[in-house]
Amino acid sequence: MSKNYNGFKIDPWGSGKLEDEDYTRLIKDFGIEEISDNVKLKLFQHKFIRRKIIFGHIDLDLILKAIENNQNWAVMSGIKPSGPFHLGTLTTAMEIVDFQKLGGKAYYCIADIESWEDNGITFEEAETTAIDNLADILALGLDPSPKKAYIWRQSKEPIVKDICFRVSRLVTQNMLNAIYGERTFGLYIASLIQVGDILLPQILDGEQPTVVPVGIDQAPHLRLTRDLTQRSYKTFFRPASTYHFLLAGIDGADKMSKRNPNSYFTFNESLESIRKKVMGSLTGGRRNKAEQKELGGEPQKCMIYKMLIYFFEDDDKQISEDFQGCVKGELMCGDHKKQCADKVLSFIKKHRERKEKLIDKSKKLLHLD
Repeated sequence: MSKNYNGFKIDPWGSGKLEDEDYTRLIKDFGIEEISDNVKLKLFQHKFIRRKIIFGHIDLDLILKAIENNQNWAVMSGIKPSGPFHLGTLTTAMEIVDFQKLGGKAYYCIADIESWEDNGITFEEAETTAIDNLADILALGLDPSPKKAYIWRQSKEPIVKDICFRVSRLVTQNMLNAIYGERTFGLYIASLIQVGDILLPQILDGEQPTVVPVGIDQAPHLRLTRDLTQRSYKTFFRPASTYHFLLAGIDGADKMSKRNPNSYFTFNESLESIRKKVMGSLTGGRRNKAEQKELGGEPQKCMIYKMLIYFFEDDDKQISEDFQGCVKGELMCGDHKKQCADKVLSFIKKHRERKEKLIDKSKKLLHLD
C-alpha cells in the first residue's frame, strides 16, 4: 500500500504513471520549486535542464553557490541491482554523470539491501547484476577515480547502517506510515539505510551541499532524509534534489513494467529485439497519412519523440525541427520511427563497446575481482 496524497498514490518502490495534475499537487505538497531562469542560465549545459525534463528542485541554489565559490559539493545517486540497465534507468544515470562533469564528486550506491527487501534478491545473487550495472554507468561517462567518485554496496558499507541506527531513534511507526503508507518493516529499514546513503558524502568528506537527482516518485525519501538531517546532524546541509518527469512505457502503457516487456528495453537484449520494440512504440500520429498531413501529429504524446529528447538526440536544433515537422504534418511516424531506431541502435552498439572494456574495472571497484 502506497501513501495517498490528496486522493492519489505515490509509491517510491513502484513505477505507476502520474498525470499532469498529480505533478502539480506533488510539487505543492513537497515544496518543490520551479527551475528559474537564473538556474537555467547557470546550468544551461545540462541537457535535461535545457529541455525541461528536470522540472523542479529543492535547494539547488546551494549547489550553484558552491560552484560559483569553488567550494566542494556532491551528487549522490545509485541503483537497485535487480536486473539489467534499462531505458527507465537511464535518466538518473545521465544526471549523475552530468553533475559530476559540472564539478561535483559523485557518490554512487549499489542498493543491494533495498533489492533484497523489495525484490527478494540475496546479496550474493545481486553481485553479478551490480558488476553489470556499474559497468553501464562507467560506460556512460562516470569517472570512478577516488577524487571524483565514491562507490559502495549498502551491504558492505558499515557507515550507512550505523546512520540507520542513529536516526531510527527519531522515527516512529506513525511517521513512517504518514510518509510511505503501510509497508513491511524491511522496506522501512531500507528507507533509513537510504538516509545513510544520502548523508554519506558529508560523513566521509565533511559538510557540503549534496544534490540527489530523482523522479518525483522518490520525493518521500528526500522528505524523510531532510527531516532527519535537520534533527540528527544539525550542522549538515540538508540534501538538495532535482526532479525529472517519469518516462511512461514506450508502447503506451502507463508504466514500464517487467510484466510488459514491450514497455521498455534493456541494454543487454538483442539489437533485433530493441529495434522491434522501438518500431512498435506509441506515436502521436493520426489514423492515416492523409489525416496526419491535414491535422499534424501530436509530439507531446509520442514516445519516439520523448526517447529522442531524453536520450538519443543531442542536437537541440534537430529536436526542434522534429517537433515542428510533426505538428505541421510534414514528418511521418514511420520515417521518424526508423530514424529513432537507427539512433538507438547506434547508441547501444557504442555503449556496449565501451562497457565490455569496463567489466574488470567494475569488479575491482566493487571488490569482486
